[in-house]
Amino acid sequence: MSVVLSLKESVLVYLDRGGGLKKLTDDCNALNDPQRTEAVYRFIISVNPSDLIELDPLLGNCVLHDPLRATFLFQSVCFLAIKTLSLTEKIHTQSQVDVVLHFTHLPPFPEYTLDLCSFPRVYGTMRPVSMQGLVIAMTRVTKYTRGARYLCINDDCPCSTGFHHIRVHAPGATESATIRNNFSCTMCSSQLKEDVKLRVLGVFHVLFLKTDKQLVELVHVKALDVLRCRQYSPLRYQSVTLFLRDELCNSMKLGRPYRVLGIPAHVHQWPSVTWSIEANGVQLLEPKCSHKVSPRFLELLNCMSSSPWRFSAIVTHCFGLDVAPSGLYNTLKLSLLLSLVQTKTDANDTFHNLDLLVVTSDSLILDRLMAYSLSLACRGVRHQASGEMFASLSRDEHGTGTANIHAGSALLATGGICLVGDLSCYKKEKLDYIQSVLESHTVSVFIPGKKYGEDADQQLSLPVECSFWALSDSSQRSGRADSAVLGTAELGPVPLQLAEAFGLIIQCGDRVGEQAVLAQTVHTLQRAVQPEKYQYSSCWEFSTQDYQELLAHAQDLEVELTSDAEKLIHGYYMASRRARAQPQGVKMSVASIKLLISLAEAHCKLCLRTRVLEEDAVIAVLLCENSVTLKHGASALAIPPDAVFPCDVGHVEGLQRRDAAMDELHQSILRFIYAYAPGADAYIKEEKAFLRVCTRLLSRAALAAAGRPLPLSPPDCSTLVRLNSRRWPSGLGLELGLEAGLSSISAPEQLPPSIQSD
Repeated sequence: MSVVLSLKESVLVYLDRGGGLKKLTDDCNALNDPQRTEAVYRFIISVNPSDLIELDPLLGNCVLHDPLRATFLFQSVCFLAIKTLSLTEKIHTQSQVDVVLHFTHLPPFPEYTLDLCSFPRVYGTMRPVSMQGLVIAMTRVTKYTRGARYLCINDDCPCSTGFHHIRVHAPGATESATIRNNFSCTMCSSQLKEDVKLRVLGVFHVLFLKTDKQLVELVHVKALDVLRCRQYSPLRYQSVTLFLRDELCNSMKLGRPYRVLGIPAHVHQWPSVTWSIEANGVQLLEPKCSHKVSPRFLELLNCMSSSPWRFSAIVTHCFGLDVAPSGLYNTLKLSLLLSLVQTKTDANDTFHNLDLLVVTSDSLILDRLMAYSLSLACRGVRHQASGEMFASLSRDEHGTGTANIHAGSALLATGGICLVGDLSCYKKEKLDYIQSVLESHTVSVFIPGKKYGEDADQQLSLPVECSFWALSDSSQRSGRADSAVLGTAELGPVPLQLAEAFGLIIQCGDRVGEQAVLAQTVHTLQRAVQPEKYQYSSCWEFSTQDYQELLAHAQDLEVELTSDAEKLIHGYYMASRRARAQPQGVKMSVASIKLLISLAEAHCKLCLRTRVLEEDAVIAVLLCENSVTLKHGASALAIPPDAVFPCDVGHVEGLQRRDAAMDELHQSILRFIYAYAPGADAYIKEEKAFLRVCTRLLSRAALAAAGRPLPLSPPDCSTLVRLNSRRWPSGLGLELGLEAGLSSISAPEQLPPSIQSD
C-alpha cells in the first residue's frame, strides 16, 4: 500500500512540474458546458519517460513495462485532483475519468524497438515499443465505442443509478468487450443492462460515447527493395495491423514511411487470436540519404569548371556502363538522371516530378537501363502488369466490415519513381486511366456502400506523388496518318493525348546504325564472360555508390532561378506558341513552362550548382523542343534530333566540339525568340553570350600576366570572329580579353592529366 501511495505522490509531482495539472484544469473548464453531458470524459496526458525515470525510477519502470497499471495510477490522481479542486461537477466516480497516456519518446534501446522483420512477434510483455514501417493499406474512418454506462436491474441496489459501472475501451479490446448483455453487478451480482434512455436521433449522445477508429497495415521498409527488382524475390514481408484511434485518425497516408509508438495487444476474436498494435504516437519518417559527394566527382567538377555543360556530359557518358556501352543513349541517360534529381518533396511540402516516356523499336536494353536507374532512386517501384497500379479494395478482416484500401505500385512509390514498363501490355481503358492520373496527379477510388456496409456510395481522391517512367514500342503502328508533319515519330500504341500527359518524350534506337548495334553486342558478350572487368580504359570510372551519393546530394540542393534563365524560358515558350499555332494548329500548354523550369533546375542540381544559369535553360529548351517535335513535328527552330549530345564526349576533342555546338544552338534559340517573340528583345540581349566569353578571355589574360598562360578552347575561337567585328563600349576591358584570346588561338586546350581519357 505504501508503494502505491508513493507512486501516486510521484505522479502528482510530475503533473505539477510538467504543467499537467494546469492542462487538467483547462480541460475541466471545457466540460462545464451545460450542453455537454457524457458518461466518460477523456483526458490526454503527455508522458516523458526520461523525466519520469529521473523523478521516480519505479514510476518510470511502471510506465514503460506496465502501461495499464500506470494508466490506473494517473487516473486515480486525476480524479482526486478534480474532486479536491472542484474542477467540475459532472464527474462523480473515478470510472468516468478516461486517461490516455501519450509517450513523447521511448528509450533508444533494442528492448523498446520492434523490428517488423523479426519473428515470432506474439511473445514478450505487452509494453510500449517503437517501430518503423510503410503504409500499404488502410481503412476508412469508422466508429467504435469508447465507453458506456451500465445500470443494475435491481432497483434496491445502489448501482441502479449513478455511474458505478462504466466500461471503457482498453488496448486490444474488441467492441464486444465494451458492449455486452452478460455483465453482472459487483454489489448484488444482478444482471447489468445498458442505459439507453437518453438516446438522441439514433445516436447514444449522453451515455454511449462513440469515437473514431482507423486500421492501417504496416510493412517493413525493406519490402520496397523487393519491388525494385524485375525478377520475383523469394522474400516475403508480413504486414502488421495498426489501430489508430480518435485524434490519430487520418494522420497516416498510403505509401509513406512512419515511426510509430504503440502498445502490442492480443485481439481475441473467437476462435482466433490476432496480434496487433494500438498506436500511441505517429511521426512521419524522413528518408536518410547520404549527403556527401565522391572525391572523384569533386575532382571532375573542379577540372570542368570552365564550362557549364561538361560536368553533366561526363557524368552522363559514364552512367550505366554495366548495361549499355559508352556513347549510346546519352540523351536518355541524361533524362533519367534529371528525373532522379528532380523527383522530391521540397521544404514547403510541394512535390516535384519529371515524367518520362521512351519511344524505341527495341526495348530490351532500354528496359534494363531504366531498371538500373531505378535502383539509384531513394524509392523505386517496378510495376508488374498483372498487379494493381493505383489502388484496390477488399473487406476488412478485423470485424468492422468496412473497405480496406490497398496501395498499388504508384502509391507505394510515393516520393520516388514508378517504372510502368512497356505500355503495349495495357488495354485502352488502363491507358486512359494512366492519362487521367498523369494530368491530375490524383487517383479516384469508388467505394460501393452496399458492399462495404455504408449507407451511400463514396468517392475518394488520393494524391499520387511520384514520377512515371514508361516505354513505348514504336514498331507497333499507332494508326497515325502517313502524311504526318516532318519530324514526328511513331509513338506505337500510345495515344497522342497520353504522350502529352507524360511531358518529356525521348526517342531511342531508330537512328542507331550497325556500328552501334555491334558495340552493344560486344558489350553484352563481354559482360557475360567477364562481369567483374571494367571494359573501358578511362580514368572516368565511377561506381554505383558514387552515383547514389551524387544524386542524393543533388536532390537536397536548393536552387534559385536567375533572371537570364527565366527570360530565356519564357521567351522560348512565347516564340514556340506563335511558331506552332499557325502552320500546325498546336497550342503549347502552360504545363510546358513547368516542364522547362523543372528540366533547368534538375540540370543545375546535377551540376552541383545553386543558381540556374542560362546554360541550364538551354539544355531544358533542347530537350523540350525535341519532345514537342516528336509529337507535333519540327518548328522553325529546327534543331537536330540529338542536339544535346551531337558527338561523342568520351575524349577532350569531343567535349570541345560539343561546347561549340551548344554555343551555336544557344544562338539559334535566341534568334528563334527574336523572330517569333518580338517583345523578347527588350529583355534578352545577344551580348550576354558574348560577355560570358569575354569574361573567360579576361581570366586567361590575368593568368597570362601571372606567367601561367592557358590555351584557348575551340568554342571560344569560333566566337572571337564575331566579337572582334563588333564595337564595344570603352572601359569594360573587353579589348584585353580579345587580345588574350587571339594570342592563344593556335594552342589547343588540354585537360589535367589526372582526368584525361586514355
